[in-house]
Amino acid sequence: MASEEASLRALENLMTEFFHSCTTNERKREIEELLNNFVQQTGAWRHCLFFLSNTRNEYVMMYSLTVFENLVNKMWIGLASQDKMEIRSCLPKLLLAQHKSVPYFIRNKLCKVIVDIGRQDWPMFYHDFFTNTLQLIQTPALAPLGLVMLKTTSEELACPREDLCVARKDELRKLLLEQVPTVLGLLTGILETYWDKHSVIASTPPPSPTSRESVELLGSLFQGSQYSKLLCQPMAALDNDSHQLCCLVLECLAHLFSWIPLSTNITPTLLASIFHFARFGCDLRTKAKTGPLISSSSNGQLNPGTVPMANGEGRNGQQGEVNKVDRARLGVLAMTCVNELVSKNCVPMDFEEYLLRMFQQTFFLLQRLTRENNAHTVKSRLQELDESYLEKFTDFLRLFVSVHLRRIESSPQFPIVEFLGLLFKYTFNQPTHDGYFACLDIWSVFLDFLTTKIKSRLPDRESVLNRYKDALVLLLREVLNRIQFRYNQAQLEELDDETLDDDQQTEWQRYLRQSLEVVAKVMELLPSHAFSTLFPVLQENLDVYLGLRQFIVTTSSSRRLNITAENDCRRLHCSLRDLSSLLQAVGRLAEHFIGEVFAARFADALAVVERLVEVTCYGSQTSLYDLETAVPSVLKPDLIDVHAQALAALQAYSHWLAQFYSEVHGQNQSQFINLITSAVDASSPLITTKVPEKLLLSACHLTVSITSTVRPVFMVTLPAVQNIFNLITTENHTHRLPQEAHIFVCRALSNMLLLPWPNLPESEQQWQSRSSSHANLLAALTRQYRILRETVNITQRQPGLDNVKAVIQQTLPVLRDIVDSISSESTKSRQICYQSLQESVQVSLNLFPVFIQQPDVTDEMLAFFLTLFQALRVQMGVAFTGQIIHTFLSMFTREQLAASILQEGSAGCRVVQKFLKILQVVVQEPGQAFKPFLPSILSLCMEQVYPVVAERSSPDVKAEMFELLYQILHQNWRYFFKTSVLTSVQRGAAEDTMENEAQFTAAMQAFGQSFLQPDIHIFKQNLSCLESLNSKHKLYSRKLFRTSMLFHFINVLLQVLLHKSHDLLQEEITLAIYNMASVDFNAFYSVFMPEFLNGCHGVDTNQRAVLARNFKLEQDLPSFTQSVQRLVNDLRYYRLCNSSLPTGTIKL
Repeated sequence: MASEEASLRALENLMTEFFHSCTTNERKREIEELLNNFVQQTGAWRHCLFFLSNTRNEYVMMYSLTVFENLVNKMWIGLASQDKMEIRSCLPKLLLAQHKSVPYFIRNKLCKVIVDIGRQDWPMFYHDFFTNTLQLIQTPALAPLGLVMLKTTSEELACPREDLCVARKDELRKLLLEQVPTVLGLLTGILETYWDKHSVIASTPPPSPTSRESVELLGSLFQGSQYSKLLCQPMAALDNDSHQLCCLVLECLAHLFSWIPLSTNITPTLLASIFHFARFGCDLRTKAKTGPLISSSSNGQLNPGTVPMANGEGRNGQQGEVNKVDRARLGVLAMTCVNELVSKNCVPMDFEEYLLRMFQQTFFLLQRLTRENNAHTVKSRLQELDESYLEKFTDFLRLFVSVHLRRIESSPQFPIVEFLGLLFKYTFNQPTHDGYFACLDIWSVFLDFLTTKIKSRLPDRESVLNRYKDALVLLLREVLNRIQFRYNQAQLEELDDETLDDDQQTEWQRYLRQSLEVVAKVMELLPSHAFSTLFPVLQENLDVYLGLRQFIVTTSSSRRLNITAENDCRRLHCSLRDLSSLLQAVGRLAEHFIGEVFAARFADALAVVERLVEVTCYGSQTSLYDLETAVPSVLKPDLIDVHAQALAALQAYSHWLAQFYSEVHGQNQSQFINLITSAVDASSPLITTKVPEKLLLSACHLTVSITSTVRPVFMVTLPAVQNIFNLITTENHTHRLPQEAHIFVCRALSNMLLLPWPNLPESEQQWQSRSSSHANLLAALTRQYRILRETVNITQRQPGLDNVKAVIQQTLPVLRDIVDSISSESTKSRQICYQSLQESVQVSLNLFPVFIQQPDVTDEMLAFFLTLFQALRVQMGVAFTGQIIHTFLSMFTREQLAASILQEGSAGCRVVQKFLKILQVVVQEPGQAFKPFLPSILSLCMEQVYPVVAERSSPDVKAEMFELLYQILHQNWRYFFKTSVLTSVQRGAAEDTMENEAQFTAAMQAFGQSFLQPDIHIFKQNLSCLESLNSKHKLYSRKLFRTSMLFHFINVLLQVLLHKSHDLLQEEITLAIYNMASVDFNAFYSVFMPEFLNGCHGVDTNQRAVLARNFKLEQDLPSFTQSVQRLVNDLRYYRLCNSSLPTGTIKL
């Protein structure tokens, strides 16, 4: 005994030293080693039992419990049965003796250890495990402890970790499900008892002027519902002990509901009790009625597991009522229970009525949340509520609308329109932006549901729409008001418009985008109404903007806006911000004016486009972006933004303009010509270096859209367009546009000359003159670049090298963009493009060897060649393409490739990626033209690139290399397998004539090797490649694969599942194993499985036999998947058990 006392003191000192701030890491490692050695001793648990009974040191308690946890979870199977019995007897006694005196986290840990024992031994060796828990719950003084045990049991036994075999997991689940009715009955009883007990003594408030109104509202919501008295009952005034107990009950229920199926075990009484407590979240009771507020627990913890005050029973008169925060916590927990139930999509028929009942009860709460009275507006009420409660309530509404609305909507007992009215009030009175966003998401889901419903029920479309029309009209108006400073300035000014989130948008942009998505969805359902709501508001703000002309004062040195009063500037700022938002809204609606509805909505769309053209022309003519203003930091960005948004909105209507063009073809086109001419006149003056870049880019985008989507024949002849031609083709470095804008303008000019004109036959396309114009354009754009041909022999030390690099990096992105923009166009467009580019391509090829050591330049060149190969390889012809490939293959030596690949993330690495992408395009080309290159491409792939990347992560290069390998195999299958159609018909696919077998085997080994590495993306890509080769070419059935590789691949994939290294891909791996096994199930079951199990280390002969017996000889995918999962789980379990047995243990 004395030695144990000494050990305890020594351990206490060690633990205190370990956690002391002055202890060095080296000393901590020494202590850790000492403690680990102690755990390894046989019978260490006996010492720990003594420590637990005799210490008050929390560190020692926690350490001792960890020793027990390790013993139960890792060594239990090898422990003597006498020792197990002693532990099963001692630990519960210890818990009963000390649960009130130890901190809650020690108590919870001790509960978990006891539950872990139950997980191993109940019911065979620990038959009273669950009944003990139920008895604790039924003993008033011990009920909190029983509930902690119950919750831990639910957590650890219902969804156990992998340290149990599948049979045991199934047994535990079955045992727990048998206990569910009893457990739910007990928990319902506790909730009912405490509610009734505290409701009786709660002081009844005098009737308030709003209570009558409340009952009337509810009466109209659910006529004669048996729950209509729910809100009129007085609230229970819980004391601390009761509050703690009810919290624990609700926590238990929330976890139980997460795994038990919906059934009639969840009784109406239980649901009603949960909803009683959900009311705690939505009642504003800031003052206690029965005495002073006290802390929620004896040790100041707001933890659900804290120890309740002793002898709390029957002291309601003296003990203080719980405070507002704790009351809200009850509401949050109750709503968590409700949400667990509502999140289940699989609803049995006999539970649907309960579901309806739940929704009725929740909407009583929603009505309570959104009820106004003299003391509170809805907004102030929601502001005073607990934030977590509101989040839970919003989660409930989202689950209801997304999962169950389709079930409930048509029920006569559910007033859907009234519900939408309540949801409307709830949405537009949210106290936070995040709460408002979450509610907008709910409306989006509802609008999607409604759109789908209407599309599937076209005959009664009108009646469905009429039912919801009022709600949609209100929603549209309110969402539009919410994005306008005119109505919502205080809130909108709180939004951050500078910091970008993960989606590269600011808080303001996100707010606007989500709002406009709702507007667009309403527009789809009520097009004419939405338009007639939005357009007048737009007109109103446009009038302010267009009226600014009269305030412009021009002097010899400047132009300024003569609006200086602070109030006027603020009003102008708000109006301009609103106009910018409304222009975005109008642009977002463009898609609802095209296609089948073009003619029906033509007048509305024409009005919009004419107005947009007018605004953009006005902005460009008056150069509002260039004005001096009284508040330049605010008004100048506003004026630029409005102008840019007007151009962007007009660009959104380019598809409408294209349809307009085709409709008026052969008729009077004056209206259309005027629109296009004005649009070009609006954008062309902005294409200059003097304009802010935001405006310049908007003008460029509009020009590109008109040239690529609308393609007017006359556009190239417009004076404004000629001016742009002159600007771009004249050499003047001082006036060169920023690179991005320059690329866009060049694309627009090229589009005008290359893209076929709509509505015209081939004979009227004027290809000849357009071809020569395009050649002139590109000659002007590449003048500097083509001169570089003479500089092929420059040395890299010459001072002119930087200038040469600058020319290359300015010119090639422009050419690449021009080629990319016509890649999906007609042959004629691509032919003309290549003719214009021919000389520049040749120059690029000549320059390539010069810059092979300059990865940044090589990267730009290969990006250009990659685009050429993707878009113009036919036009380049076989001979020239061959010359290019030959040049590349000879330049990329093994040393060159290795040096580049080793610099991960560098320009050199990107060069190798692009080179491999070019080869992917080459090997995919049909026909025999490029087949001679296959051996050298394969050799480069397997002998030069693969050895460098095989043992390194190099994810980017690896991904491209394996994609190239896959394309070689897929597109050139006959290079390896010469099977003729006749042979396959006569003999079946068994007799394959193999060629280049060594290269095929090397490729397969590379794929197999990648499955042994940690990179999950490469693993997924390569598994998908193998599956694709199997579905397209019967890879797994090929003789070579079947006889020498199949079992190796299955073995590797099973090992990956066993090691849990790529758990995210479990389904894909199991499917691949099934597809490989299904080639020959007999061989898989009779040859592979015995071999695999015999090769498994860490299991004995009997365990192997059990594993083999449990792997059912099924040939369907679901059964096979189940067998694989069981094999993996049980094999891991057996290894865990065996590794924890003491040496010399005899296994029976």
